[in-house]
Amino acid sequence: MEHWPADVGIKAIDFVFPKMYVDQAELERFDGVSAGKYTEGLGQKQMGFSSELEDINSLCLTAFSQLVERNGLRYEEIGRVDVGTETIVDKSKSVKTVLMELFAECGNHDVEGLDTTNACYGGTAALFNAVAWVESSAWDGRAAVVVAGDIAVYAKGNARPTGGCGAVAMLVGPGAPLVLERGLRATYMANVYDFYKPDLTSEYPVVDGPLSIKCYLKALDNCYEGYARRAGRPHFDLEQADAVVFHSPFCKLVQKSLARLALNDLVRARSAPSASAAPPDAHLPEALRNATLEGSYGDRQVEKELMALSRDAFERKTARSLLLASRVGNMYTASVYSCLLSHLLETPLAQLAGQRIVVFSYGSGLASSMYSLRVKGGAELETLVERCAHVRQNLDSRVAVSPQQFSDILEQRQKSLHAAPYASQRSTDELFAGTWYLAAIDEKHRRTYARKSS
Repeated sequence: MEHWPADVGIKAIDFVFPKMYVDQAELERFDGVSAGKYTEGLGQKQMGFSSELEDINSLCLTAFSQLVERNGLRYEEIGRVDVGTETIVDKSKSVKTVLMELFAECGNHDVEGLDTTNACYGGTAALFNAVAWVESSAWDGRAAVVVAGDIAVYAKGNARPTGGCGAVAMLVGPGAPLVLERGLRATYMANVYDFYKPDLTSEYPVVDGPLSIKCYLKALDNCYEGYARRAGRPHFDLEQADAVVFHSPFCKLVQKSLARLALNDLVRARSAPSASAAPPDAHLPEALRNATLEGSYGDRQVEKELMALSRDAFERKTARSLLLASRVGNMYTASVYSCLLSHLLETPLAQLAGQRIVVFSYGSGLASSMYSLRVKGGAELETLVERCAHVRQNLDSRVAVSPQQFSDILEQRQKSLHAAPYASQRSTDELFAGTWYLAAIDEKHRRTYARKSS
């Protein structure tokens, strides 16, 4: 339609994570598990984490303010802010209302948008809401900003090494270098209990690991089927995507997910082979020739053969997206966007221009979508990537913390979660310059924040 603004999408990105991390190989030894369980089995190298100095509000304040500052924005130019998170400190007051503190000086209180919550999917829902606003009759020409972030922490046990912490802020509007392809979106939702947080006194979730992986892969199958149909099935396959980025609970699951798309392509081709050609999978191992989508969940032989079959595609289309995921960990709503940014940082600009990047977003419970971005080359793309150079610099300048210190800090974080009044005695030296932090909680649970000077 001609009245739609042109090239609506992501115009700028900023990403933040804590200054502290724990090494996953050291954590293996500390936990007394077999060598490689976290590093090879999960594909994780390091895990970022925060003390009680940082909560979800401070994390999002940092991401939002840095996006504005690094891109020369003015708060009066922003007309909508959508937040995606599953980390809550209040059952009523949204993170968005805390972010309005940044608008106080300029006097702009006419800012639409609130929080969106469903596990790791909230950031994508927030992005869709912001894009819909820009393309709607309600749009007044101002910019939209999406903030997605979480603090992913787990009780001691098998799930703890899949934690992480981070937040993304994205500027949304027309004339973007990362354009959401209109009409190419598929969604799959269902009611399951694979991961949830029924205990409001704790940040720790209840996790059914095997069920969660099956739900993730089933959602991926259904979203890919819907996306392929909209993109021109039966002719669409994996090779028509220049890159594929996934929500990353842990990096090994991402590799398995790319392999899963290859199985989808095989099954689709098998159902409609050319009458003059041999069956499309005649050259494949028997396990793959007989594999079905529904019957292959948890089938390790099929999984092994698929990962071997798709290894080249994984290296070309997905491996570069795991820079942040492997070194910071799972950031829930921000996770898939850490993978998007990693792909942008790790791919030469000349190769990025013109790419179709397929994005799969998943949140337990469950909600999922697959959509795609078209990369426009030019000065806007170059600027977007250049202004994210600090992300790599911060990644390399973090401070390693021993597993024992890590465990102690998480224990103190859990103890202080609902304390009031409360003020942490920890030093702000553990924070990057420019980081917002929780200064104090008063006797009425009202939180105040301060910013570490640059």
